Amino acid sequence: MDIIISAISQGILWGIVSLGLFISFRILNIADMTTEGSFPLGASVTVVAILNGVNPYVAIFLAMLFGMLAGLVTGILITVCKIPSLLAGILTMTALLSINLRIMGRPNLNILNKDTVFSSLDKLNIPNNFSIIILGILVTTLLIFIILIFFKTELGQSLIATGDNEKMAISFGISTKAMTILGLMISNGIIAFAGGLLAQNNGFADVNSGLGVIVIALAAIIIGEVVFGESTFVERLIYTIYGAIIYRLLLVGVLKLQIIEANDFKLVSALIIAVFLTLPQFKFTLFNRKKER
Repeated sequence: MDIIISAISQGILWGIVSLGLFISFRILNIADMTTEGSFPLGASVTVVAILNGVNPYVAIFLAMLFGMLAGLVTGILITVCKIPSLLAGILTMTALLSINLRIMGRPNLNILNKDTVFSSLDKLNIPNNFSIIILGILVTTLLIFIILIFFKTELGQSLIATGDNEKMAISFGISTKAMTILGLMISNGIIAFAGGLLAQNNGFADVNSGLGVIVIALAAIIIGEVVFGESTFVERLIYTIYGAIIYRLLLVGVLKLQIIEANDFKLVSALIIAVFLTLPQFKFTLFNRKKER
């Protein structure tokens, strides 16, 4: 039972990463590889800030600002330098590997015995994983509410229009370059925020922690869409969190079957995404065959 509760708590926290990627991947239609650099960037900034006596909440805010700067760089590479989005993200991600090393001064740092955002809940004598779930639900609820409010504004609608049809957005007088940059800044800010939160939960930051993060985030988005189907915008955001939880539970289930080892998680992640991406096409083909009969 404990391992299931742990999977749910981790799923909620990783769902925040998926919410960030949702903006770049689903709103802007950009598979932003910056994700794999901004996640450890947020972790690095948070851990170094806490070690230097900064309040854990302020540390996460700083992580978000640094993540937004990473998104800004990728946005400029795409819009000003005219570099393809995939390559632009890879360039920023590569550069961030060195930057993260500069920030920490070493490949990894720990914050054991330091106060974190989870410390205040520990005083309530709540079991560890339950405290993570409570904080995770509070954070994700607030974040979804803020995202929903933002995308109801004129600025948010301009961002959606840019992702839907760039040429039409330009005809309406929308600066698609500015919207692309803004979207990537928001996306990577949320991802870095999640990196900082998970670093505080794990008790350490590692420069290689971003490896495969985009796969995990994509898995949550795709699983949520496939499992729950057609939905409203706010429901899609909520289902992304559910997708992250389902993904974690699937990994735990596969691990409990003792079919794979922990080192095979990335392979299983890729297979899970492939399966859920194939399911809609399989359903469509099956439906057409039944219709033909």
